[in-house]
Amino acid sequence: MLADRARWPHALLLTGPRGIGKRALALEFARGLLCETPRAGGAACGECASCRYVAAGQHPDLRVVEPVEIDDDGVAKPVEWIPVDAIRALIAWAQLTSHRRMAKVAVIAPAERMNAAAANALLKTLEEPAPSTFLILASAAPGRVPATVRSRCRTMVAPTADATAARAWLAAQGIADADPLLAQAAGAPLVARALADPGYQAERAAWLKGLATPSTLVPAALALRIDAAPREERRERLASVVDWLLGWCIDLAQTKAGATPRQNADHAAALARLAASVAPIALFRYHRALLRQRGLVAHPLTPRLVAEALLTDYQHLFR
Repeated sequence: MLADRARWPHALLLTGPRGIGKRALALEFARGLLCETPRAGGAACGECASCRYVAAGQHPDLRVVEPVEIDDDGVAKPVEWIPVDAIRALIAWAQLTSHRRMAKVAVIAPAERMNAAAANALLKTLEEPAPSTFLILASAAPGRVPATVRSRCRTMVAPTADATAARAWLAAQGIADADPLLAQAAGAPLVARALADPGYQAERAAWLKGLATPSTLVPAALALRIDAAPREERRERLASVVDWLLGWCIDLAQTKAGATPRQNADHAAALARLAASVAPIALFRYHRALLRQRGLVAHPLTPRLVAEALLTDYQHLFR
């Protein structure tokens, strides 16, 4: 599906797992829509003035809306939500005449991070788009995008790179042993690249060591590792802990069913031992509770206490 303006929807919701490159794909679509001499099918030529502007990040007809704010020093810093002011600025921009007289394209990523007011503000533009103006929303959690927004977009599932292509890309990034990282990342190459960080892997190993031996696990002691992180990173650390627990539970269920663990193959022996004593219904209920917590991870007042409670509940699975 190339960026052919004649057939392109005014609003596209691009979905798929986290870390597969949806934002990059959305920008590639935008480049095709803005190209002044597109190739057959709408692919960008890469040579015209518009393509050069996009490559330099300076195209006046391309707007990228993300959960960031600019501080007093002009530095962009990540924030929890895309604020309504960013969407209002986008709407005002959409009403302006195109500088290059081709099209105007806005990319909103991740779309599920629009707060309620921002999503509501976007509705009128989705319903009554300006001529030759295209919106591309990228989301790893389309269920968290309001239904009023989703219903006004055409949905496209982004393709996922196969294992061979992902390995080759990671090798080009200087990561030779990609298979364990791709397993941890559920095949998402961008996530796998981030997981290659030695500090992350050391922290993961410490938590999985505790999960592998629930009989000797001390939830309060292990949860204290969250407080060892800088205060501004503790919620992110909790998010990682919940992800590790989710992956561990999935592998426990797969092992229980006689399948091979996917995300934690390096702990296959421990998973096999634990799977023999865990009750499937209790495991599924715990997994469901983890999914609920994953959706609330940005809000807990004390990440350490949340982690301690999750570890305590995990320990109870084996009693």
